[in-house]
Amino acid sequence: MMGFPKGDLKELLIACARAIDEEGSSIATDVMLQELRKLVSVSGEPLQRLGAYMVEGLAARLASYCTTDRVSGCKKPKMKKTSIEERISHMETLHDVCRYFRSGYLSANGAIKEAVRGEDKIHIIDFHITGGSQLVGLIRELSRRKGGPPTVRITGIDDSVPTYAAGSLLEEAGMRLQFVACKYGVALEFHAAAISVEELEGAHLAVIPGEALVVNFNLGLHRIPDDTVSTANHRDRILRLVKSLSPKVVTLVEQELDTNTGPFKQRFMETLDYYAAVFESMDLTLISRGEKREQRDYYGDFFEYINQAPPSDDSTRIGIEQHCLGREVVSIVACEGAERVERHEPFHKWKVRLTMAGFTPSQLNSDLNDRIRKRLQSHNSNYLCDERDGVFYLGWKDRPLVVTSAWH
Repeated sequence: MMGFPKGDLKELLIACARAIDEEGSSIATDVMLQELRKLVSVSGEPLQRLGAYMVEGLAARLASYCTTDRVSGCKKPKMKKTSIEERISHMETLHDVCRYFRSGYLSANGAIKEAVRGEDKIHIIDFHITGGSQLVGLIRELSRRKGGPPTVRITGIDDSVPTYAAGSLLEEAGMRLQFVACKYGVALEFHAAAISVEELEGAHLAVIPGEALVVNFNLGLHRIPDDTVSTANHRDRILRLVKSLSPKVVTLVEQELDTNTGPFKQRFMETLDYYAAVFESMDLTLISRGEKREQRDYYGDFFEYINQAPPSDDSTRIGIEQHCLGREVVSIVACEGAERVERHEPFHKWKVRLTMAGFTPSQLNSDLNDRIRKRLQSHNSNYLCDERDGVFYLGWKDRPLVVTSAWH
């Protein structure tokens, strides 16, 4: 109990995680948690803010241990639900501040646009549509196509973590996309597939012969359970199902970290390293407190989001950290088994899964990715933008945080 590193937040977080994993509840872990709570703050420096959510996760993990089976005894911490409007607002503000997220969407949209060039009828299946913001830019780009826009049908699949928001994201996404399509003169039909991925079958996707099929996995494939959660292995099942539909292109945007199958201590260290970079990037890209934020238009220019001034007030930042990033951190740290919804995998593991499902890599639009890189780095030279072997890595400093790839 006397040997833990007092005052050093990072080292104390690691020591506490190790002690909880090895010892469970003890005098030492109780003392470490008490010490940690003195060092963390949701309005402090990046590591202090991240530490607040890691401590919440550690405390929930410790509280859920039982004497017979510490791992399966873990329970999901209670999360305050937010409204649909708040959920979408928090997510879109996060993507404004952490520009590598929305840049990943733009890169994926570029691959979709190339794959459906010359097609008159397009069907887009989006497996994590949230508020539909990624498809807003795509609809606008399609509206500018020479010869007129195609007709577009979108099948939206709801957030696989419905407890994160009260109400249906699908209804809101459908209304927003219909509004955008009407504004830009694109004939759009929206179909809401309000069904869990565990129950999803090909018939729910309403694929029609003659339409150019596009499938988009946008920061959601890692939430579909695999064989470590269920023998059904829905993650690989969904990939095989998508392949059987013969899509023109499949786009994958995922966070670049490994929180799925490794032991808890490894997962904790990976989470600490990844989210420390995210929280740091937020601070260094926020505008000064006295500067007025520019008017925002979600439906504007393809690159307009990069030029928007992010929010400067603490309440907005705390909101997006709590309702977006904090939820992810707590899930990764506190939960096991089916209760843990955040199960990220690095790109090399996604590549194996996609290849085993029968997919072949498709090229991204390198010219577009170069434009994205120049725009991002004109705002902050710390942004990482690197295209390797047809895959686009985006991140902060030397840490890749988001990876975009395309497949067929």
